[in-house]
Formats: sequence, C-alpha cells, structure tokens
Amino acid sequence: MYTTQLFIISIAIIIVHNNVLAEDNPEECETLPSELHIIKEEFDELGRLQRTCNGDIAVNKCEGACNSQVQPSVITPSGFLKECYCCRETFLRERMIALTHCYDPDGVRLTSDKLATLEVKLKEPADCKCFKCGDFSG
Repeated sequence: MYTTQLFIISIAIIIVHNNVLAEDNPEECETLPSELHIIKEEFDELGRLQRTCNGDIAVNKCEGACNSQVQPSVITPSGFLKECYCCRETFLRERMIALTHCYDPDGVRLTSDKLATLEVKLKEPADCKCFKCGDFSG
C-alpha cells in the first residue's frame, strides 16, 4: 500500500514538473521568410556547359525549437524514456521560379527571349510544426 502511494505521488510530481517546463520553454516552430541565391547550370547531351543562370529567390523555411525530454523509466531497456521533437515542414509546396540572370560558358549575359531566363521547379515548406524526431509520416 505504501509503495503504491509513493509511486502515485512520484507520477504527480513528474507531471507537475513537466508542465512547469513546458510553460518556461514554449515551442517556437515557425514558418519564416528567407532568401536563397540559386545557381543552375545547363549542359548539352555531350556534357558541355550551355548556360549558367542564377537569381535571388524568396522562399519559406522552418525554424525554431521544440520541447524534448528525457526522464527515468523502469519500462525501457536504457532506463530512460526519451521524447525528442524537431521543427520541420507539415508539407511542401511546389512552385516554379524564374532565374533571370543567365550567362553563356564565356560569362557573356544572354539576352534572347529563349535563353535569358530559366524556369526551375522548387519545393518549399508551406507550414511548419513540431514532430516527433524520426517520424516522417507528417
């Protein structure tokens, strides 16, 4: 009887302690605007460089911290229950972007309508949140 009461009190202390930690360290996983400099090279069928295109592109990124914890456990083989969470995308949005600075192999800027821009497919986070680490189903 005494052991059962001690165990229940221990669980209550752990739950209260975990709730205090969660309030002190809130999850801050956000979808934030970012800018990338992208360079894309195009080659012909013989592997010769045809053109190089680049541009600065506004994209979303996932950034922030998620609550993780390690606590003693009599059930797990290691003696600890580990719960790790990571900030990552809920899903990726695909979009086309135009690289508008294109150059021939000699570094001369291309100006003809057909070669002056290059359309590239890009995937970016549409939204971000905390996921259990190693869980790729989200």
